[in-house]
Amino acid sequence: MSESRAQTFFSGWKGREDIEEGSSAVRWHHRAVMAAEVAGEDLSSDFALLGFRCDEGVRRNLGRVGAFDGPDAFRGGLRNLAWHAGNSRLIDFGNVDCLDDELASAQEALGLEVAKILPKVSRAVVVGGGHETAYGSFQGLLGAYGRDAKIGIINLDAHLDLRTPGERGPSSGTPFYQIHELTGSENYHYFCLGVAEESNTRSLFERADAWGVQYVTDVEFQQKSLGELRIAERLNAFAEGLDALYLTIDMDVFPHYQVPGVSAPAVRGVDLGVMEQVIEFVKQAASRCRFGLPLADIVELNPQLDPQGVSTKTAATLAARIFSPAE
Repeated sequence: MSESRAQTFFSGWKGREDIEEGSSAVRWHHRAVMAAEVAGEDLSSDFALLGFRCDEGVRRNLGRVGAFDGPDAFRGGLRNLAWHAGNSRLIDFGNVDCLDDELASAQEALGLEVAKILPKVSRAVVVGGGHETAYGSFQGLLGAYGRDAKIGIINLDAHLDLRTPGERGPSSGTPFYQIHELTGSENYHYFCLGVAEESNTRSLFERADAWGVQYVTDVEFQQKSLGELRIAERLNAFAEGLDALYLTIDMDVFPHYQVPGVSAPAVRGVDLGVMEQVIEFVKQAASRCRFGLPLADIVELNPQLDPQGVSTKTAATLAARIFSPAE
């Protein structure tokens, strides 16, 4: 790999031991193994984890940097959570690092890694980095399932991230614009939940409407129940005819008091419990797709801005929810 696409590995998969509780007192660190240790094995019932350590997208978007540290902080938050996933394992494929301003090459490297991983495992989670992570993740989906694959994007986010790349180039605010450029209008399927009107200009809503993007605002989530909003039905309808769903979670969709460690904390946000139920609806809707929900990513986690580690634990809890079977 070039200097802009270094690959690094986490060495901290150790944690709490409850020997007095017997063999069923299992935590995530007990089930985590590095990919090199299981090379050649059947991983079809296992989960995969890949980090994308990158601050460049947020920097270009004039945000608060620090998400580079997100993937390894996430692993630290996940390792002591209780394990309830049976005989599966968590296969850690390390990190793809963006070490300079060559964001495009780092995203390409991320896509290549995702494309190699997806056919091997039951489900993968990528942890960013800013939301520029999504463009690399999506390239990996097309690499795994073909350029003509119909991939539905479910974005839990306060921002539409449909900005046109400007003088600074693509950023954490442009991934779904770039994906539209990649797929074309006829194969563009995008549903954003948790959008804050105050954080998105009218031009972005106009673009979303012109491109057929579905969205639900944070105010709607506060004023109505999931049943009244028909979220499950709308996700099921969205999934019809698609080959796979791709779930991407920007941690700034949650209220600032639940997730302070992000570049742009949400004044309003959508409650964690509500979004956990939305994730269950996404998994159920994915059962209608040929390849299900092969990939999710969690982005904008900035541990530098949350010394108490609340944001990191929230991200780890979300990943555990993503990896669990649909309810």
